[in-house]
Amino acid sequence: MQTRTLGQGLEVSALGLGCMGMSQSFPPIPDRNDSIALIRAAVERGVTFFDTAQVYGPFDNEDIVGEALEPLRDQVVIATKFGFELSTGKPTGADSRPETIRSSVDDSLRRLRTDFIDLLYQHRVDPNVPIEEVAGTVKELIAEGKVRHFGMSEAGVQNIRRAHAVQPVTALQSEYSLWWREPENAILPTLEELGIGFVPFSPLGKGFLTGTIDATTEFGEGDFRNTVPRFTDSEAREANLAFVELVRRVAGRKGATPAQVALAWVLAQKPWIVPIPGTTKLHRLEENIAATDLELTAEDLRDVEDALPEARGARYSEANERMIDR
Repeated sequence: MQTRTLGQGLEVSALGLGCMGMSQSFPPIPDRNDSIALIRAAVERGVTFFDTAQVYGPFDNEDIVGEALEPLRDQVVIATKFGFELSTGKPTGADSRPETIRSSVDDSLRRLRTDFIDLLYQHRVDPNVPIEEVAGTVKELIAEGKVRHFGMSEAGVQNIRRAHAVQPVTALQSEYSLWWREPENAILPTLEELGIGFVPFSPLGKGFLTGTIDATTEFGEGDFRNTVPRFTDSEAREANLAFVELVRRVAGRKGATPAQVALAWVLAQKPWIVPIPGTTKLHRLEENIAATDLELTAEDLRDVEDALPEARGARYSEANERMIDR
């Protein structure tokens, strides 16, 4: 596995593993032991970068990741997140008050069975807490040795700049893929200017770019995609199949799969981009890892760019959209 370097010199595998689906959002949820085995299989195959969060479950995901990686701790980079009010066991809104950040970190350390968190993200910007205060609290936690790197998620340019001025930001995690390219407008230029790495989640379009979903696919009860307009709007889903045809066409030429082309495209955009596709299946993990060896030539990338359709449908429900920092 090749490696890449995020901001502040954090070296990770070129592809990480998003672990959210091991406890929520994409049923059926696998058996805990199967998830632990998959995480360890990822390490065996060269993956060193694992993404979790308190809110995934909530709490279950950190427990799973912690148990899986405890015996391999010196080989991996663990990223987790704070930023929600979870005292009732369910998220009831953003909460990045300093006292909440500190208690969240202590709880995460316990669940993750570790003495330090490699990369700590603010999960969503809290409009009620100045970002300087958030960054300052993380700066203190870094000085105390509980955290090594500071990250942000779905943050806008101004808050990134303000936070970075207090505590250098190592990585921004936000959605990015062939069918969600908004970060190219202002986010990616800002990250490049400031030397901040980019960690795209949903680089496979929540599974859509794998070519396994069509206009008739139905999702099970509790599946997050049942709330996403890009999936629930039948006209949008039908129109977006043009993305699938595009990656299939390139895949056929390269002897690859659609998912591998979609991931290789993300990897080709910048050397400081590290996507974190999620999966709960070993064969999908191996398929995704193989994308790091797929080279898209300048001609391939031009062909994709020239044929790229316009995405249809919102990527989030209105409630989730309100939590995104602009």
